[in-house]
Amino acid sequence: MKTASATGWGRGLLRPLGIGVGAAMLVAALAMPEVAGAADAWAGTTGGTEGQTSAWWWWPLALFFVCFALGIVAVPAGVGGGVLFVPIVGGFFPFHLDFVRGAGLLVALASALAAGPDLLRAGLANLRLALPLALLASASSIAGAMLGLAMPASVVNIALGMTILLISGVMLMARKSEFPEVAAADGFSAALRMHGVFHDAGTDRDLHWKVHRTPQGLLLFTLIGVIAGMFGMGAGWANVPVLNLVMGAPLKVSAGTSSFILSLVDSSAAWVYLNRGAVLAVIAVPSVVGMMLGAKIGARVLKVVKASVVRKLVIALLVFAGTRALLKGLGVWM
Repeated sequence: MKTASATGWGRGLLRPLGIGVGAAMLVAALAMPEVAGAADAWAGTTGGTEGQTSAWWWWPLALFFVCFALGIVAVPAGVGGGVLFVPIVGGFFPFHLDFVRGAGLLVALASALAAGPDLLRAGLANLRLALPLALLASASSIAGAMLGLAMPASVVNIALGMTILLISGVMLMARKSEFPEVAAADGFSAALRMHGVFHDAGTDRDLHWKVHRTPQGLLLFTLIGVIAGMFGMGAGWANVPVLNLVMGAPLKVSAGTSSFILSLVDSSAAWVYLNRGAVLAVIAVPSVVGMMLGAKIGARVLKVVKASVVRKLVIALLVFAGTRALLKGLGVWM
């Protein structure tokens, strides 16, 4: 029995790792021409001596272990890895913020792609609910990415710091409703057939659901797309509350559909960063692989650790990282 269990665990680990490595190899192929120049640039900032220039590989190695740790805490806390990745790596690693944001989108994208097929098969991600929202969010994420790349790094740091502190407040105050009551579907959701049935394993019954306040949801997802593209963060922290609390989708359907939406939104914004040369393999590859390995372990940690405890730890980390980004942008803490 132990051997079978170990084999099943190994297969479960290799599947998302394979997706992550595949995404990382794609990034490497697209961004490899810039790797040598990036290494030289980092080496040039260390002082110019031979002993210093030979240690450029230390940063990708450290990045892997940091992302591995972030992946472990991200899953129990219920947040996407990109929300933690961008402020922490951008604040404490010597990488330009544009490269960090480009890698952050790929980190969030890889995690979403790994979970997407299973969520669709389980009925927890609904295409009719996701596609109209993802269409607007994808278009606005492209605009957000172009805007973020056009802004000075100091301005982006200030905006990032303020956004991260706002996210911390939202996470601290957010409530959740397992099965929101929706009296009647509005005209938009009825026309777009935003309804469905999913099987709740906890209660062992099929649940019929529908949504309302669709115009407000479409407007909010447009804003979410801008934020996701501008800062290179997965927007799961915002997707789930809008789907669950504003539109009235069940919590499990909201979480599953959010992951599917992320795979569309982040891929749209990521191409802007790729086209501008803001994605480097030496940053993106260790980030994606480390985050996905950590997330796999985090899913198992969730079974034995209270998610509320980890959530408080993540909020504290976000407050610290957001304050750091804000003060860095203001030139107070360089």
